[in-house]
Amino acid sequence: MVAPASLAGGAARFLAERTFAALTARDSRGTLWTSPVIGPKGFLDGTDTTLRVHALPAGPLQVLPAGQPAGMIAIDFATRCRLRVNGDLTAVGPDGFEIDVEQAYGNCPQYIHHHDLESLAATERELERGDRLSPDDIALIQQSDTFFLGTTHQRARGVDTSHRGGEPGFVRVEESHVWWPDYPGNNLFNSLGNLAVDDTASLLFLDFGTGLTLHLSGTAAIDWATGRTVHFTPSAIARWHPPRP
Repeated sequence: MVAPASLAGGAARFLAERTFAALTARDSRGTLWTSPVIGPKGFLDGTDTTLRVHALPAGPLQVLPAGQPAGMIAIDFATRCRLRVNGDLTAVGPDGFEIDVEQAYGNCPQYIHHHDLESLAATERELERGDRLSPDDIALIQQSDTFFLGTTHQRARGVDTSHRGGEPGFVRVEESHVWWPDYPGNNLFNSLGNLAVDDTASLLFLDFGTGLTLHLSGTAAIDWATGRTVHFTPSAIARWHPPRP
């Protein structure tokens, strides 16, 4: 992480083979969201310190303002490899966007589960917004073994997207908040470090069977006394789903 950011070599080849990534950024209202970005192999085009993404994020980040920090993670669920890319969102067009890369680094393969991404590639979708979790939302969260966490650090002007995984049920819902244990990983504490100074956060849950994606934006707090658990309270909810019958 202390080396100059570069997507040359192995990083560029890894990105070129991916068909899925998750992006954290703010919408036109300034709300932080984490959304999937999906495309064919080659849609993530990394060269040196520039990442060109030839697709737009799904869900609430369809309208994506340029001129803001953004964090992306590209992941291969089959080989359990992942690469995080953070930087400035310098350009947005009708078919994609561009990130000026400030950080690019891999993470350990822990807690990554195999998933088929075919259902997420469906193009016909509807965006539904809400302000509270529905019974279906709660069921999806409680059965998930994977989600993505977006955090931000206003002092250093950075945004980050991280993967979180565990056995189904590791994320709990109690009343109006969501919480999960922070399992030991690479010990870089990117997400927890951000939350320690800025409680703004966003969560992305995916139903790999139906293709539905659940987006939560709100605030998170770390409970150090209980072995590092994170408690998240949503203030905005969006569902990106196939058309209902």
